[in-house]
Amino acid sequence: MQALGWPAGLRLAITESGGILAVLPDPDGSFQVTNQGHVRVPVPLRHRCALAAGDRVLLAADPLRSRLSIYPPAALDTLPSQPLDLTGGAQ
Repeated sequence: MQALGWPAGLRLAITESGGILAVLPDPDGSFQVTNQGHVRVPVPLRHRCALAAGDRVLLAADPLRSRLSIYPPAALDTLPSQPLDLTGGAQ
């Protein structure tokens, strides 16, 4: 949260696509950054991503887009073996 500059209490929207969770600031969001600086993923989204309590995830913060991506273990298994271009530009 520090890399993103997200304070405790910030309202968030969490969406799922292809087993990867996207977390974005949203003044009307149903979720928020906790006082401890955590994001709690709701049970329905955890189930959609085959994410169990205690599973380790890969967090990717994009401060320029104010976005946090959460990659559960099942999503990591499907990533291509070639390096990803995380800049959004052509390789």
